[in-house]
Amino acid sequence: MSAHPVRSASGSFAAASAAPALEAGPTGDAASPDPPGSAAPAPVPTLPVAPDTAPAASSPSGGSTPVASLLEVLRRLDSGPRGLSEGQAAERLARVGGNAVPDARAPSWPRLFARSLRDPFTAVLLCLGLVSAAVFAWGTASVILLLVVVSCVLRASGEHRADRSTAGLRRLVATTVTVQRRADEDTAPVTREIPVEELVPGDVVRLGPGDMVPADVRLLRSTGLTVHQAALTGESAPVEKSAGDDPGDGGVLQDPRYCFQGSSVASGSATAVVTATGGDTRFAAAHRRTGKPPATSFQRSVQSVSWILIRFALLTPPLVLMANAALRGRGLETLPFAVAVAVGLTPEMLPVVVTTCLARGATLLARTHGVIVRRLPALHDIGAMDVLCVDKTGTLTQDRPVVHRALDADGHDDPEVLRRSAAAAWWSLQLADLPSPDALDEALLAAADEDTLTSYDGVTALPFDPVRRLATVVVRTPGRFGTHTLITKGAVEAVLERCALSDDERARLRDLADAQAADGLRVLAVATTERPAGDRLRERGLTFRGLLTFRDDLAPTAAEALAGLTGRGVTVKVLTGDHPGTAVRACRDLGIPVAGVLTADRLDTLTDPELTELARRTTVFARCTPEHKARVTRALQAGGHTVGFLGDGVNDLPALRTADVGIAPSDAAGVTRESADLVLAGKDLATIGHAVAAGRHAGGNIATYLRITLSSNLGNVIAMLSAGLLLPFLPMLPAQVLVQNLCFDAAQLAFAHDRPTPAALRRPSVLDPRELLRFIVGFGALNAVADLATFGVLAFALRGPGDDESLFHSGWFTENLLTQAVVMVLLSLGSPGPGGRRPGPVTWSAAALAAIGLLLPASPPGAALGLSALPGVYYGLLAAVLALYAVGLLAARTQYERHRTVALPVTDAAQGQAMSKP
Repeated sequence: MSAHPVRSASGSFAAASAAPALEAGPTGDAASPDPPGSAAPAPVPTLPVAPDTAPAASSPSGGSTPVASLLEVLRRLDSGPRGLSEGQAAERLARVGGNAVPDARAPSWPRLFARSLRDPFTAVLLCLGLVSAAVFAWGTASVILLLVVVSCVLRASGEHRADRSTAGLRRLVATTVTVQRRADEDTAPVTREIPVEELVPGDVVRLGPGDMVPADVRLLRSTGLTVHQAALTGESAPVEKSAGDDPGDGGVLQDPRYCFQGSSVASGSATAVVTATGGDTRFAAAHRRTGKPPATSFQRSVQSVSWILIRFALLTPPLVLMANAALRGRGLETLPFAVAVAVGLTPEMLPVVVTTCLARGATLLARTHGVIVRRLPALHDIGAMDVLCVDKTGTLTQDRPVVHRALDADGHDDPEVLRRSAAAAWWSLQLADLPSPDALDEALLAAADEDTLTSYDGVTALPFDPVRRLATVVVRTPGRFGTHTLITKGAVEAVLERCALSDDERARLRDLADAQAADGLRVLAVATTERPAGDRLRERGLTFRGLLTFRDDLAPTAAEALAGLTGRGVTVKVLTGDHPGTAVRACRDLGIPVAGVLTADRLDTLTDPELTELARRTTVFARCTPEHKARVTRALQAGGHTVGFLGDGVNDLPALRTADVGIAPSDAAGVTRESADLVLAGKDLATIGHAVAAGRHAGGNIATYLRITLSSNLGNVIAMLSAGLLLPFLPMLPAQVLVQNLCFDAAQLAFAHDRPTPAALRRPSVLDPRELLRFIVGFGALNAVADLATFGVLAFALRGPGDDESLFHSGWFTENLLTQAVVMVLLSLGSPGPGGRRPGPVTWSAAALAAIGLLLPASPPGAALGLSALPGVYYGLLAAVLALYAVGLLAARTQYERHRTVALPVTDAAQGQAMSKP
C-alpha cells in the first residue's frame, strides 16, 4: 500500500490517492486502514449514513446503487476500523437513541385506551349507546357509557402491564452483539458483547454463523459470508456478501457490500461498520409498511366467534322492535329495552380476560420455570399443541458420544477391551501432541478410571488418519521388559484387514459389527499385538480383541420430559439430519415409541397429500435438510395438528418459523432464538411440559369464560325476548338489565385467575368455534328454560305478574344473578371436585354475585333502579327452581363431557404407544 489515509485537522479522513487500494482485492477481503487516533474527533456532520445516501448511479433494474467507497463511508461516520471510543458511543447513543424498531416500543397507556375503543365489541356498545341517546334514554346511554369506560380502562391497564412484563422478559434473553470499542482515543480496541439496543452508527461489529445482523452495516472484511435476507427481499436462498468494490447491479438490497437489519448470517464471518440503527434502518421502513403480523389460529377462532355475536347483537334491536310492534302494538318506547338486551348478549370483558390470562401465565412461567414468552398468543398455541417436532442433536442428545458396551470377539462384555482402548486414547493425545481428543477418544477417557490410564507407559503414537481410518499407539507391556504392545483402533473394515483372520472369521466379525451399527450405535474395532522393543511399527498380523460401541449422550431430563408430554396428549416426532438408525436408537433410549421412519430420499418422492397422511403415522424423519423439516411441519399442520418445533441451530430456522409455536433454548443460535415464540432459559426439556401446562391453563380459562358467559347471555336474551312478547309490560327495565350485565361482567374477571383441575390439563386447549357454538346453544337453551320456569314461579307467588311490575322485575333480577352464579360454579374448569378442593376465585366471585342478587332489591340503590323487596314465599320457590336447574346443569355437563371424550380423535401418541406394544 503506497499511502495511508490521514486525519486532517478537522478530524475527518482525508481521501488519499490510494483510497481504492483500501477496498477489497481479488479475494474479496478489504484491507484495514488504521488511522492514528491522537486527534480529537470533530462533530459528526451527518449521522447515520444509510447506503442510499451515498452518491448513486442508475442501475439496470431502475433503482440506484451506492458507489461510495469504504473510505468515504468511514469519513461520514467519523469512524475507523478500530471502532469508536466509549465516550463517542455514549454521546451518539444519547443523540440518535437506542437501536430498536420504533413500532416495537410499548405504546403508552392513553394510546392503549384509544386503541381499545376500536375493539369490535366496544364499537357495538358505542353504537347502541348513541341509539339510546338519540331517543333520549339517558339512563340506558349512561350505563352503556360506563360499561365502555370500565372495559377500556381494564383492557388498557392489562395490556400496559402485559407490555411491561413482556419487555422485562425479553430483556432476560436480550440479543447481544460483538462490538469493537476503545476505552479512549489512544488505547487499543477491545472486543466485547453489548446489548443490541446500545449499538450506534460508527460502531465496528463482528458477525458469525447464526448471528442476527444487528443494524444496517457496511462490510470491512469478510470470509465466505452468506446471509438470509428473506425478511427484506423474500429470497429463500442465502445471498453472498463481500467487502469488495463492486456494488452489483441489483439495487441497494442486493449490494454485496452491505448487510441489513432483519437478515441473519448463514455461513462465514465478517467485520463491519454500522451505518444506520433503529428507525433509520431499511428493516424499520419495511416493518412500518408490513403492519402487524398475521393472526394466529387462536386469534382467528376468537375473531370468528366475536363476529357471530356482533351480528346477533346488531340484529337484536330491530327484531325486538318489530316483534313488539306486531304482537303488542308497542313503538319506540321498547327501543331502550331492545338496546339493553343487545348489550346483554355482548361479552365486553373478552379482550380483558384474554389479555389478563395470557399475560399472567407468561409472567408466572418466566418467574417459576425460566420460560420466556416472546409473543403472548403463543402461550395459547403451546397449550393447543398436540405435536412437538424436535431436532435430535442438541435437544434430545448432547452432541457427544458415550461408551455403550465393550465386546469381545464373541459378542460378550469384556472390560479389557475398554481399558486397552482408553490407554491408546490417552497416549495418542499425549505423544501425538494433539490439542484435544476427538469425540470418541474423549468418551473413552471419560469411561476409564485413572489406574487404567497410568498402568501403561507410552512409547510412540500414530494419531487417527481419516484416510487410513486408524489410530495406533505403542506402549510398554506391564511386567514384560523388552516387549512392547501395539494397540490399534479404528473403523471395523480397516482393523479387520490388518488382523490375522480367516475369511469366515472376518465375515463373522463383520456381521457382528453390522448388527451393532444397525441398532443405531457407532462401532470401533480394537486389535493388539506384541513386538520386541525397538522393532518398527507394523500394523500387520494383529490379534482381534473386540468391539467398542458408542451411543449419543442423552439430555439429562429428556426422557422424563418427553414421557410427561406424551401423557398430556402431545405426540413427539424427531426431525434430524442424522442417520435413521442413530435417531431410532436415541428414541428407544428415551422411551419414544417409534411408529415409523421416513428418510429424505423417500420424502422427496411424496406429494403433499401423501406426506400429510404419512407424516401422521411416522415418528422419525431422518437425513432431513432444513427445507425437509419445514415441509414436514406444514404437512402436519395440513393434517389438522397444532405443531410446535424445538430447535437450536440455524438449520432449524425454516421449520421454527413454519410451526404454530417455535421453541428454542437460550443458548441457541442468535437468529434462531430471535425467531422463536418461546425461549427456554436452560436446556431442561421439562420446562416445555410446564409451558404446555401454563398454556392449557390460560387457554382453558379463556374457553371456560366464553362458554359460561355466552351461554348465560344467550339464555337470558331468549327468556327476555319471550317474556317481553308474553307480558303486557317489559320483563325488566333497561337500566336493570344493564346493571345486571355490569355485575356479571365484573364477576367474570375471576376467570383470569381460576385454577383448572388436573383433568383439564391432560388434553390440548383448542378453541373450536363450532364446538363452542354447540355448547352455547345447548346450555343457553337450558338457561332460558330455567328463566321461563322462574316466570311461572313469579306468576304464582305474586298472584299475577301484572299486579306489581316492580316485584316481577325484582324477582327476575334476583333469579338471573343467582342462575349465573350457579353456572359459574358448576361449569367452571376450576370448580371444586369430589376431592374437596378449596374454593377458588370463581367460587368467591359467584358468591359475591349471588349476594348482590339477594340484597340489592331491598336496598336504597335497588329502589333507585325500580326494584323492591320480595315476599318470603318467593325465596322458597326460587330455591326449588335453582335446585332443579343445578341438577339439570350437572346432567347436561356430564353428558357433554362424555360426548366430548368419545368424539376426541385418537392422538398419534396413543397410536404410537399401541403400535409399540407386543
